[in-house]
Amino acid sequence: MLILATLAPDISFAQAIKKDGNPIITDKFTADPAAMVYKGSVYLYTGHDEAPDSKNFYEMKEWLVYSSADMLNWKAHPSPLNVKAFEWAKGDAWASQVIERNGKFYWYVAVEHQKGGKAIGIAVADHPLGPFKDAVGKALVTNEMTTSSKISWDDIDPSVIIDDDGQAYLFWGNTACYYAKLKENMLEFDGPVNTVQGLPKFTEAPWIHKRNGWYYLSYAVEFPEKIAYSMSKNINGPWTYKGILNEIAGNSNTNHQSIIQFKGKDYFIYHNGAINPNGGSYRRSVCIDRLYYNKDGSMKKIIMTTEGIK
Repeated sequence: MLILATLAPDISFAQAIKKDGNPIITDKFTADPAAMVYKGSVYLYTGHDEAPDSKNFYEMKEWLVYSSADMLNWKAHPSPLNVKAFEWAKGDAWASQVIERNGKFYWYVAVEHQKGGKAIGIAVADHPLGPFKDAVGKALVTNEMTTSSKISWDDIDPSVIIDDDGQAYLFWGNTACYYAKLKENMLEFDGPVNTVQGLPKFTEAPWIHKRNGWYYLSYAVEFPEKIAYSMSKNINGPWTYKGILNEIAGNSNTNHQSIIQFKGKDYFIYHNGAINPNGGSYRRSVCIDRLYYNKDGSMKKIIMTTEGIK
């Protein structure tokens, strides 16, 4: 019993956050949001921008987690995962996503591999707040596995979905969007790595979700980035481009989204560089606004607000 208590997440360290409007978190710089709905709560996983004002590039060593039962009042929890948990990784705690399956929580993360190039690893935990540990001891995706793009940073921004039939898929990429089936253990691919077609001007940040029989693949385009999306009735495509979903986020070159439905409402979670005086492309902040669908299933363009959700 003592061992179990030691391994369980200590929620007593949770810090309440009551912040009206956007950004929703102002005591830290947070980026690349990925939200998960689980048992009546939303768990919001983010990167942690720690670059000093004088540095014009990303400095990210850990991931953060916040929870809420109403999308308005948030609790900040201790960091559940650091890039040091992956002994094969060199650094860069970049974009990620967590998903639950059979009582386990699988965290797909983008990091820099010790052998060079970006890679995707997997951490696992028994609770959404962790503690998380390296699930495999090696990367799931490494740079030499993907050849549609010749750059060394194309294996980033993982997004994961479990379809209605139980089949899981992982999407990821920069300049090329890749996807592959996952085995039921969520730790191995079950087939080849494929390249998604039908995503004009794809840059990075794929996010896959499903609603009423439609698959939605949203992603960042151009640079500075906007968010566009495509739709399909089949996760393997063909994908039909539907246009821009979100314009350039204020004071940030990048734009990274998470889309969820919670208690009957739909939400678009993203980051900008709005915290004064030091916010910007390398010191970003998570925001939340409502998302609405048209009768034909397409998504209405996001209206970014400083007021946020009410």
